Amino acid sequence: MEFHKKTVWTVAAAAFAVLAGYWCLQNLTMLGGALRALVTLIAPFLLGCAVAFILNVPMRAVERRMGSDKRTAKLRRPVAFVLTLALVAGVLALASLVIVPSLADAVSSVSQQAQTFFTRLPEMLTALETRLPELETALQTLDIEWTTLSAKALELLRDLGERLVNTGVGGVLGGMSFVGSVVSGVSTFFIGLVFAVYLLLQKEKLGRQIRQILYALLPERVADRILSVADLANRTFSNFLSGQCLEAVILGSLFIVTMPIFKMPYAVLVGVTVALTALIPIVGAFIGCAVGALLILLVNPVQALLFIVLFLVIQQIEGNLIYPHVVGSSVGLPSIWVLVAVILGGKLMGILGMLIFIPLCSVLYALFRQYVKDRLAERKIPPSKLRPQVPQAPPPSPPVKKRPPKAGKGKGPGA
Repeated sequence: MEFHKKTVWTVAAAAFAVLAGYWCLQNLTMLGGALRALVTLIAPFLLGCAVAFILNVPMRAVERRMGSDKRTAKLRRPVAFVLTLALVAGVLALASLVIVPSLADAVSSVSQQAQTFFTRLPEMLTALETRLPELETALQTLDIEWTTLSAKALELLRDLGERLVNTGVGGVLGGMSFVGSVVSGVSTFFIGLVFAVYLLLQKEKLGRQIRQILYALLPERVADRILSVADLANRTFSNFLSGQCLEAVILGSLFIVTMPIFKMPYAVLVGVTVALTALIPIVGAFIGCAVGALLILLVNPVQALLFIVLFLVIQQIEGNLIYPHVVGSSVGLPSIWVLVAVILGGKLMGILGMLIFIPLCSVLYALFRQYVKDRLAERKIPPSKLRPQVPQAPPPSPPVKKRPPKAGKGKGPGA
């Protein structure tokens, strides 16, 4: 029996895949540890790629604004990078200048209210003493086993003390591990930032090298397909990032404009907070609502309730009109699939999943839509079959004509 070389390689690859899958199932713990070690090792580079991708969106816009003069071509990239960093730093500084003084005012308000509470505390205790006979009568009517209750309390305190003693050394080691994790996080951030700078300044060169590797190692058709999908993903993620930022600015501006109309405090602080938290798709604005309601509650509880009502109204306008059209159109994803992507991403990966799944689902949606179109064209399906058939009302039945009654054959009088 003669075997072709391609068949042998296919069978060998299938057997290797089966053996590798069986080994992975038998060594899941070891495989998970290896994956965690790998992620820890490449974490600075992943962070650098993420930072470079985010900064590349405004940097690309700045480069387009600078024109295409050949005499300044060498200086265009460094100048655009510096201007992008200055722009991002300016936005962060402006947000801090708005948030920090307002937070200081909120803390001062809380301290003043606390002082007022403690000033009125003796009056409250005096009023409580006048009602102590009523409380004593009510307690006597309750059937409480004070001995058992005190024994339970002493037992809980004893257990707590033993845990504190047993975790004393662990607390010291935990503090050392905390310091080590902070140092590791800072070093990871700086390594990632340096790597992001290199990626942004040399992105054309890196792109050319990646293309050369793909065409050298893979068939031309496969390399073309990979580059096409990568270009689609790059455009989709960039459009999503710009659309999400635009949506956050619109939502924050709505609160800044509407809150002074109803004489609510902390309008600018709440607007900036909502804008920052709105970068998290759909659910981020609710975090800003909770912060704003808490700040207003410290000043006026009635206005806090009014703020919640105002937030619900603005959220309905933003969720049904602004977000699906701004973000959904920017990534080419219908509104219903934007909501599905947010729910799935939040369930699987939390906030990071919400940020990733919308552009990811958009890429998959575009690829699957093109695949369906190609298959329909290949099978030559007529367009009339692709449109839903609207059921038509049955034609009205013709009216039934009533026949005149037949004349009876009556018998004559002589019968």
